[in-house]
Amino acid sequence: MRAPETAAGARILSFGGYQPDNVVTNEDLATTIDTSDEWIRTRVGISSRRIAPATETVDDMAVQAGGKALAGSGLSPADIDLVIVATCSTEAPIPNSAASVAHRLGIVSPGAFDLNAACAGFCYGLGTASAAIRGGSARNVLVIGAEKMSAWVDWTDRSTCIIFADGAGAAVVAPADEPGIGPVVWGSAGDLAQRITIADRDSYLWQDGQAVFRWATTEIHPIAIEACERAGVAVEDLAAFIPHQANLRIIESIARKLGIPRERVADDIVHAGNTSSASIPLALARMAERGELESGSPVLLLGFGAGLCYAGQVVTVP
Repeated sequence: MRAPETAAGARILSFGGYQPDNVVTNEDLATTIDTSDEWIRTRVGISSRRIAPATETVDDMAVQAGGKALAGSGLSPADIDLVIVATCSTEAPIPNSAASVAHRLGIVSPGAFDLNAACAGFCYGLGTASAAIRGGSARNVLVIGAEKMSAWVDWTDRSTCIIFADGAGAAVVAPADEPGIGPVVWGSAGDLAQRITIADRDSYLWQDGQAVFRWATTEIHPIAIEACERAGVAVEDLAAFIPHQANLRIIESIARKLGIPRERVADDIVHAGNTSSASIPLALARMAERGELESGSPVLLLGFGAGLCYAGQVVTVP
């Protein structure tokens, strides 16, 4: 048996993000449910979100984000041999999104699978991609987080419909002589898994918001610290902190506990809402597009959500 071609490390080559055109403001929601702009901003920090039309699917959004990341990587579709789509909101479990998305992007015969770690999914995908490259199972990997959360939200329930939204973000991961993706620190609190659920195929997303808030603001910041320690990067040396865009109050609480200045913290949630596994790569892509991330600088990613799954890692900006 021929030994696999391994790599010393893996790095991100490029990002890509996509959001639907339809903007839904807090004022729009206030015309259909008992809420207001002030009520929503005070509780979750959101002013608007993007909602996909009925005709736009998870796969459609994944193709858009994946295509942008691939175009920016300098690689061709033929160079990609593994596609991972992190998602928890497809309409059906079969066929998976990854194989269909790969085909639509012109990627022929790659390994392809979907990954469901909900809001931590993109970090799980990056960790898996890095391990596959270092172990010789893949050469170049396209990792996508794509969600259509609006399809699973009860639009008469103000506790959830004000929060969730749609979109996709992606990254191309390639071999590197020096690791550009730090060790992933991941885990789960299965004893709390029932705090965020979709009971069955005829149900909507439900969450115990207060319990999830307490868990996220008390249990997650040590994961971020450990991710920095394992990557050999001091928290104060981070160029940016890009957590899952769950709730602005949660984001600010974690950042304060880490001692990261507000100007270095992604707050994409204000105009994008909570897009689950798409939120971290979307925020990354937007910061990169605005020129806010210097090439070669370290950035901390931190995902957490349903499951209750969590994951963090330090990555180097391409």
